[in-house]
Order: sequence, then structure tokens, then C-alpha cells
Amino acid sequence: MKKFIINGVQDDSILYEMEVEAGDVLLSINGMPVTDVLDYRYLIADDTLVVEIEKPDGEIWELDIEKEFEEDLGVEFPEEMIGTKTCKNNCIFCFIDQLPTGMRESLYVKDDDERLSFLTGNYITMTNLTEAELKRIIRYRIMPMNLSIHTTNPELRRKMLKNRFAGDVMSYLEAFRDNGIQMNGQIVLVPDYNDGAELEKTLKDLTAFYPMLQSVSVVPVGLSNHRQGLEPLRSFTREDALKTLEIINSVHDAMEKEHGDGFVYPSDEFYLLAEQPIPDIDYYNGFPQIENGVGMMADFKASIDDSLHQLKEANRELIQQGETYKRIGIITGNAAFDYICSLVADIKKTLPQLDLEVFPLTNHFFGEAITVSGLLTGTDIVGQIKPMLVDNPRDLLLVPENALRSGTHTLLDDWTLETLSEALAVTVQGVPVMGEDLINTLLEPNKL
Repeated sequence: MKKFIINGVQDDSILYEMEVEAGDVLLSINGMPVTDVLDYRYLIADDTLVVEIEKPDGEIWELDIEKEFEEDLGVEFPEEMIGTKTCKNNCIFCFIDQLPTGMRESLYVKDDDERLSFLTGNYITMTNLTEAELKRIIRYRIMPMNLSIHTTNPELRRKMLKNRFAGDVMSYLEAFRDNGIQMNGQIVLVPDYNDGAELEKTLKDLTAFYPMLQSVSVVPVGLSNHRQGLEPLRSFTREDALKTLEIINSVHDAMEKEHGDGFVYPSDEFYLLAEQPIPDIDYYNGFPQIENGVGMMADFKASIDDSLHQLKEANRELIQQGETYKRIGIITGNAAFDYICSLVADIKKTLPQLDLEVFPLTNHFFGEAITVSGLLTGTDIVGQIKPMLVDNPRDLLLVPENALRSGTHTLLDDWTLETLSEALAVTVQGVPVMGEDLINTLLEPNKL
């Protein structure tokens, strides 16, 4: 069994006080062996622990620890200690296969790891989930599990994932349901494959797993210009999107009526493709899959409306007539341009002196079919925004944070907010896709 070697110990943590050091081996917690980060996370979730440590000289320490239930022991570990399991599928819709060459290596890693499903919210196909790993999920009560389902038709799933072992999805769903493991599901929809009647069947099958299957999102396939040698696929047309919304909302409305929960939700992109209004926040029942772009725009609008209402209620005179304020530009993808413009119009009704401009970008880096803001790149921002600034100068440019690598200032093509600012000679700042954050950014500090 692989040893769990401690990479570091946080200062002033429990293990630091007990003189545990980097290079020590974490053998067990409460008698259970520690094989990876997931074991560690679950086994420390108690207020009384017996921790077994092996020192470099072979001496075994047995530490009796009393702590708060959620308190960490202080173990530090590098990302590679997770030992990420890579994907065994060759999905016809995989976006990683559509990346251009020359990007950072980590972007080309295809993970399909049940531990990351819990730790970071990644979706897994279950095609490399062993019986032992399934039992561990059930034993530890790891949930919710985030599952890439795509279709419940075994033959079609094998075809779409290009894996002869990919057809057996229902038995995993049944095992999770029957053992009380909550789940969320995702369907990447591909025209002429799992849409239409196949989508109707899949959604009907999945409703049988409610409420343990808490929600299902349906997102359209993303197609870049870098599909050389890959399966020929087409994008959704407006007519396709309309038909897809009809199928999804038929199930959504029936589940809402029967259970008070819509269960299945289309991504915002389907509404934009269909040129239909984004539903209000009540449609999304608490936004169970907002990280998948499901309801993000409705939540954004509601948050802006609430922030503007609070400004009016407080009767704050934030902007005085005759003073000069920053000229602010908001960068977005083509898909959301009209919607963001409508939100800016609402903002200016309350804050008329703000000088706001929305800059839409065409995605030349991945291809014009990619229209979402989360895949914006520095290359396109510099190439397209710089000429616009000649006739429409700005003092501040805002980039949605979903275009940045989590916890960093770095875009997909390794441009940073700092290098963008330098190239454009304008401050470029990330802003969360939350209305309150946007309003606060527009106002503090704004005056020149």
C-alpha cells in the first residue's frame, strides 16, 4: 500500500504542536489506513482521534487528539498527492481534445476521479470506478456525487464515450440511490446523438432516481476550431435550442408540479441560442447547478436588482452632478452581450452618471462557435479591445472572474490581468459574476 508521506505541517496546527514534521508518514486515523487525501478528509471529521505516525527512523507514534469536529489537523499536501485518475474515455464531445497546441500542460489533463467529484465538484463518468471505490463512497457517505450521465441508452453511451464499458450507467445510479448517496447529474447534449427522443427517454429514466438524484443540468456541446481528426459534429441551431427547451421544460414543469422541484435545468446558453428570455430566479429552485452555467444570468440580474434597490432604499447620494468619474468597460462573450447591455441599462437608470460600455468579444482563439465568457482569452482581449479603446477610451476594464483560473489572475492562454493591463495601458480587473460585486466595483472607488 502506498504510504501517505506528509508534505508539510501548518504552523500552530494540532500536528505542529505535537511535533509532527514533513517527511513523517500518516499511517492511520482511528485504525483506518490513510491512502489518499479523500481518506484524510473523511477520517479527520470527528472530535476524538487516534492518529498513527511513522517517523523517518521507523519509530511509531500514537497520538490521542481531541479537537473540534470540523477542525483540520494541519497536514499540507501538494496537488500531485491526490494522484488524479485520468479519463479512460474518448468522448466525441470532449473539449480538451479540441484545445489548440502550445497551452500549459495542466489544461490537457483529463480527470475522471471520484475524489475530485467531492473535493472540487468535478463530474465523473463512472467508467473507471472500481467496486472498492464504490464501496468507499458508500462507507464514507461521500456526497453529493457529480455524475456525467449524457444518456441512459447503453449502446448510445458507449458510442458517445467511445468506451465499450460505458454502457452500464444505470447500475451505478441504482447503487448510489439505494445506499442513500445524493447525486447531481450532467448531460452534454450533442445534436443528432442524445437530443430529441433520446433526451426525452433519458430524462424520463432519471426522474425515477429523484430525490437522491437532486438535479440534472443539460448543456450544449462546445465546438472549437481545433477538431482536426475528431468526430464530425454540428452546433445547435435556434430551432434545435427551442425544441430542446420544450423537452426540458416539459419535464421540469411536471416535476415542479409534483414535487415542488424542477429537477432538470437547461444551461443559460440554450436560452441565448433560442433567443428566449432567461427565467427568473424562482425557476431554478436554489440554483443547484449554477457552476455549470445554469441560472447564472438570472442570479446575476437578481443580485443587481437587489443591490440597486438597496441603494434606493438607503437614499445614498453616491454620485454627484458635474463630477468626473471613471470610464468603465465590461468585457463579455458574444452570447451574453445583449443581456449584459440590458443590465447596464438598468444600472444607469439608478446611477445615470456612470460611464459604462459593454465590449463583446468574438472568440478567435477557440473559434466563433464558442461564445461564452468563461472561455475568453487574453489574446482575443488584446487583439480586439485595443483598437476599440482608440475611439472609446476607458479608465478601467472588467473581466468576469469565470474566465480566470480559479484563485489566480490568469486566463486560459496564460495572459494575466497584469500583463493585459500593461498591453492595453488600462487597468484590467477581475470581477465575480455577482451583481453586488459588480455594483461595488463600479462605485468603489470610482471618482477620478
